[in-house]
Amino acid sequence: MRSLFTNLGTTLLLIAAILLGSLLGWASPDLGTRLGGWVDPLILALVSVLFFEVDFLALRRVGGHWRCLGLAWVCNFLIIPLLAYAIASLFLRGQPLFFTGLLIYFMAPCTDWFLGFTRLARGNTALGSVLLPLNMISQLLLYPVYLALFAGANTGAGVASLGGTLWQWFVLPFAGAVAAHLLLRLVLPAGVFAAIRGLAGRAVPIVIAALVTCIFAANIATILAHAATFLLILAAVFVFFVATYFLAEAAARVGRLRYPEHALLTMTTAARNAPLMLGITVAALPDQPLIYAALIIGMLVEFPHLTALKHLLLRRADATPPSSPGTEPVADAPLFPLPSSPQQA
Repeated sequence: MRSLFTNLGTTLLLIAAILLGSLLGWASPDLGTRLGGWVDPLILALVSVLFFEVDFLALRRVGGHWRCLGLAWVCNFLIIPLLAYAIASLFLRGQPLFFTGLLIYFMAPCTDWFLGFTRLARGNTALGSVLLPLNMISQLLLYPVYLALFAGANTGAGVASLGGTLWQWFVLPFAGAVAAHLLLRLVLPAGVFAAIRGLAGRAVPIVIAALVTCIFAANIATILAHAATFLLILAAVFVFFVATYFLAEAAARVGRLRYPEHALLTMTTAARNAPLMLGITVAALPDQPLIYAALIIGMLVEFPHLTALKHLLLRRADATPPSSPGTEPVADAPLFPLPSSPQQA
């Protein structure tokens, strides 16, 4: 019940933020402009708590799980970008800004709440804790490359032009947040550090909601002028989620994964890292509300989809005979926050 409330609560919080920002910006354009001035500090707050929450020390626990990790990386960073480009082109080729936003949403695998859904589906959360830093590092390095390759003509962005922005807005906060994480882990009792990390995890949806409110308040007139396109975005996201499910099914069969790793692969290829991508994109591509809107709309569909995936996977797990491979007990992890000392993968 707690996890259901958390997932439903996050979706409702985003919807409330969209409605509140739209109402404030529509009723008072001057107030919307002032709220737009809060976007930059909220980006810094968002990326800082996201980076602080991730345990990069988990990379030491790769062990003998290269097959599952390799499959996840190939799916997330090689196959899915091509799939994303095809789907975005199919639905939004005539809408270059929405096309770019949707593409950015599709291309970055989740680095936080997918682990909670993996736990709920009885997947391998210990191995998932290793995927968190691996996914985050990979998507930060590949973001300017993907943007230049797939959407550079639409945005005018290239690897060189994004370098300074990413350094100022993400490399420096990344270094600061990781340093703070390691220092506090070292000097504080484990319980105190876990509590602080938990606060960071619970702050993420709140900061996202504040950022969404400010974006919609400052740009509601532009966004409403293209409201009909949101239906195309929702359709494209639905097709993307269906396609990634079958991709994970095929990859799990090729890799002969046990059920816990199969569930992990399904969740990591489905869940997207919209919070971090929203922060990066607002900083890297300023004054592009239609791009941001596409990212935000994608987030609204994600939680119901992950909940449906959880039920689908559990039905498979319950139908598997107890003696079959892949039904062994798996490591558990809380939905929020992530464990301060994850079990060994």
